[in-house]
Amino acid sequence: MKKNLLLIPALISILFSCQEGKQDGYNTDGLDSTALSAITEDTYKAHVIKLSSDEFLGRKPFTRGDTLTVQYIEQQFKDLGLQPGNGESYFQEVPLVEIASEPKTKVLTFKGESGTLSANHLDDYVIGSRRLQDDIDVSESALIFVGFGIVAPEFDWNDYEGLDVKGKTVVAMVSDPGRYDNSLFKADTMTYYGRWKYKYEEAARQGAAGILLIHETEAASYGWNVVRSGWSGPQLELISEDDGASFAAFEGWISNETSKKLFQLAGVSPNIMEDAKKPGFKAVPLNVTTSVGIHNTFRKSTSNNVIAKLEGSKRPDEVIIYTAHWDHLGVGEPVDSDAIYNGAIDNAAGVAALFEIAKAFQAAQVKPERSIVFLAVTAEEEGLLGSAYYAQHPIYPLAKTVANLNMDAFSPLGPTKDVSVVGIGQTEIEDYVEKSAAKFGRVMKGESDPTSGGFYRSDHFNFVKAGVPGLFMGAGSELVSTDTADIERRREALAGRYHTVADEVDDNWDFGGIIEDVRLFFDIGYTMSMENTFPNFKPKSEFKEIGDNRLKG
Repeated sequence: MKKNLLLIPALISILFSCQEGKQDGYNTDGLDSTALSAITEDTYKAHVIKLSSDEFLGRKPFTRGDTLTVQYIEQQFKDLGLQPGNGESYFQEVPLVEIASEPKTKVLTFKGESGTLSANHLDDYVIGSRRLQDDIDVSESALIFVGFGIVAPEFDWNDYEGLDVKGKTVVAMVSDPGRYDNSLFKADTMTYYGRWKYKYEEAARQGAAGILLIHETEAASYGWNVVRSGWSGPQLELISEDDGASFAAFEGWISNETSKKLFQLAGVSPNIMEDAKKPGFKAVPLNVTTSVGIHNTFRKSTSNNVIAKLEGSKRPDEVIIYTAHWDHLGVGEPVDSDAIYNGAIDNAAGVAALFEIAKAFQAAQVKPERSIVFLAVTAEEEGLLGSAYYAQHPIYPLAKTVANLNMDAFSPLGPTKDVSVVGIGQTEIEDYVEKSAAKFGRVMKGESDPTSGGFYRSDHFNFVKAGVPGLFMGAGSELVSTDTADIERRREALAGRYHTVADEVDDNWDFGGIIEDVRLFFDIGYTMSMENTFPNFKPKSEFKEIGDNRLKG
């Protein structure tokens, strides 16, 4: 999605001020200038600053910040003249359980034939349980290294082949084999098999008592600080019928350095993880045991998805759903006396975009023929839970849901010539992106780091799993600015903010590029809203069959 022209700011100014070449509110290139000019930096910036202020306490579900946030979003939807999206309500209750898992001892001990290894909580490992039991006690569980912990028949890969792991603890790597060998899986484009969530799910299916993932920064695409902050406090989960009994008794991470010491204690080759990246690898018993004790406290309650709609003029039963998650990490460990994880980029930026896009649809010269739904979902940071609940309990039939356009973490570095589609090659929405981007003098490209598995890491994925094409799109990598000193200054100032207390609005933000991306998101959805077709998945997508079945139904 890269722009072919360098004079984007001037072109945008001309686009919204010049009346020549317009017919009934449209430019000759098909853009509705009246709608697009309704998307403004001033109001967008004000919403981002407000939602990421300390007043909202980091917007964590089940806290005061939850209540304040959903009330704020509801009020904005009302002020924008949007209808309630769930009957007469702007809310969809999402039943969740908050689980606080505390290890009974802060030191996790591994016992081998040649000695022991001690790992310190938070520094070396994190651990928890999604079972709704007061106490989890697993005694003398044998450890088995299962490589990537993947069972993928379509890729002729089974790390659990011939294994009985019942009662045992599996140790697995993050990512998938394609990251290391382009002839395997989808080469450097991570599959769902590479995600931590899949590995937890597979360990449970195999009957393991517990699973420990080996953290490695490049493979995970985030540092240990993210693991520490994200998995150390209370966790949220959708309430299951079996109260979590189908999950492994415990789930956790160990640092890469700890894994090296563990393999040394086990007396296995330090190259064991390299061997696991090759076809034909067989799991290795480590002849090491560990005992895990966890005390759980939990409470069941509800958070809310906030939902509003603009009814279509001709086919109101067909819907296009814009999503953005409203939650962040709340209040956590203090860093330089600051304990509030404000989540400005992630994802006050996306929620504010919902408001701006709603303004644009309301201002459009010709109203959308299909209904437009604006869905601010809860508990994305806890595992995409709000969108998962919606996909399982859709307010609008999935068979009539045209597409999901998901906005998560816009870039404040400035305008780019390109736009980036995460998971490029998956859906026919990309055809709309390419055409809309061209209207703005931009071009479409794939994500810069497909190894991170971004396609499986935001709320559109729950729609995808249900057969609805989803778009996760962001700024590209080719900045319009040629001021290299300024670019480098911004990059350095904005780096390392993901899931930290530093994710706040400051003078280093350039909102110009975000506004361009928001306008592009609007035009993509608006174009879809005027058509009769339903985009599907592309032939090589692993979700094509699900998409076909949805449309047949």
